[in-house]
Amino acid sequence: MRHIAQRRVPLTVSFTVVSRRQAHTADFPPSCRNRAVQYRDLAMISLDFDFNIVTRDLSHYLENQVKVGLFGSGVGLSLVLGFSAAYTCYYLISVAKLICISAEATARLRRDHCPVVSETYYPTFWCWESRIQTLLRPFVTAKPGVVYRNELIKAADGGQISLDWFDNDDSVSHPDSATRPTVLLLPGLTGTSRESYILHMVQQSRDLGYRCVVFNNRGVSGEVLLTPRTYCAANTEDLETVIEHIQRNYEASLVMAAGVSMGGMMLANYLGRKGRETCLKGVVVFSAGWDVFECTASLEKPLDRFLFNSYLTSCLQASVHRHRPVLEKCYDMDHVMKARTIREFDERFTSIMFGYPSNDHYYHDASPVHRLKSVQVPMLCLNAADDVFSPSHAIPVEAVKQNPNLALLITCHGGHIGFLEGMWPRQSTYMDRVFKQFAKAVIEEGSRLEDLS
Repeated sequence: MRHIAQRRVPLTVSFTVVSRRQAHTADFPPSCRNRAVQYRDLAMISLDFDFNIVTRDLSHYLENQVKVGLFGSGVGLSLVLGFSAAYTCYYLISVAKLICISAEATARLRRDHCPVVSETYYPTFWCWESRIQTLLRPFVTAKPGVVYRNELIKAADGGQISLDWFDNDDSVSHPDSATRPTVLLLPGLTGTSRESYILHMVQQSRDLGYRCVVFNNRGVSGEVLLTPRTYCAANTEDLETVIEHIQRNYEASLVMAAGVSMGGMMLANYLGRKGRETCLKGVVVFSAGWDVFECTASLEKPLDRFLFNSYLTSCLQASVHRHRPVLEKCYDMDHVMKARTIREFDERFTSIMFGYPSNDHYYHDASPVHRLKSVQVPMLCLNAADDVFSPSHAIPVEAVKQNPNLALLITCHGGHIGFLEGMWPRQSTYMDRVFKQFAKAVIEEGSRLEDLS
């Protein structure tokens, strides 16, 4: 037995050797054959003994883990603490970071009026990734209760525009309706006054004592489409009609505006065309796409096409399908309904509707980057560097630096209209805090904020 024990080999090798001897035992002479059988039996006993020991020890370890729990185990607790420390370091170094503030343009704004732009944005630690922020915001943020007063106004071509007003007649700081400040809000591509980000800005405005009005693009909020025309980022005629309507009804009211995504693009294009010929005292733009060519290309990458492009295309198609009896007189709606991407939808519908020679001509005209040099009122822009709708390389940092009326704030993370923060981001976001401080600065400071530099 001592001789056999000294010749024991590792567990897996012992099994292999025994199997080979067992296969060729019949080829041995009788004396060797008996000895081989003895070796085989002893080795199998040893193997069975070792396996039982391993099984017993493993079962004891697992049983102990179940009894003490993960955090009661030294190994488990070490793993958790180590992972937590590594994640925290990565979060603080790479995630919670402000990439760029256009320093010259925001110096006065940061110092005197809007300190939030100099704060570090700490995204919700468990959902800081761009796509997760974008997808989760509509579901995790609470929707404040807002009761609107709807108004339909006529457009120049005979169509109608739906406005949702929050009059805020209970305002303590601005009890006089005639002089109560007015905030104009523009939702995104297929958005309405019921979007969570719009409701939160209405709530912030209510807290400040201001009136709000939401400009719903034609055909998206339930109103009847009277003419075969909807909307696009390049055409600002309906926006001009709305602003003139506000000014006509509230001549003594200070007016500022906020636009989100395509609404921000429309506002930027409007300011670029109008210069100082506008009643708007200031504008804040969130998650705008500055170069439509780059935005569209980004959304056509496989994952983003699956997550966002196809869904938005179906939303656009659903919107126009509701008005098919009016639209099919002028457009091939069967062809439009077969589009699979936003680019195809624009090629078959939007660019044709607004009379562009090609879709490329439309995309160039819709890109606000070409008009930033002409903006003549204070405009604050907030973008996230990881926004797949507005890729970071297309954010016009240099163009902003050339215009003292512009301020650009870029966060490392935040996604598209995300900017979630806090452990459980049910309430206001970083974007909401930027809006509230800037709106107050525009309204309360008035002419003192005309030049941000």
